[in-house]
Amino acid sequence: MDVLIRIKRTMLAGRYVFSEKARSEMESDDLTEVDVVESILNADAIYKKIRSTSPSRKRRREYLYIIQSTNLDGLVVYTKGKLVEAAAETHYYLVSAKEAM
Repeated sequence: MDVLIRIKRTMLAGRYVFSEKARSEMESDDLTEVDVVESILNADAIYKKIRSTSPSRKRRREYLYIIQSTNLDGLVVYTKGKLVEAAAETHYYLVSAKEAM
């Protein structure tokens, strides 16, 4: 299944979590959770897929997906996150969420 579709389905189901960094960036840019969710749901494609360099990652290969898209008001939002498989459920963990430059 296409990764972007999986991400959108987890967002629609409300299965997403924001890191403290993402929350801090959102607060600095006056973004709400709704702004971020709308931008991901409006996305046509994943902008970039990168390998995680975090020393705390669980697997050998862990990928982060960068999505840049507009919310319903036309504001371009940059997000970076990963799909996390836990038990029988998948959720999307947002590492970064801010207004795109």
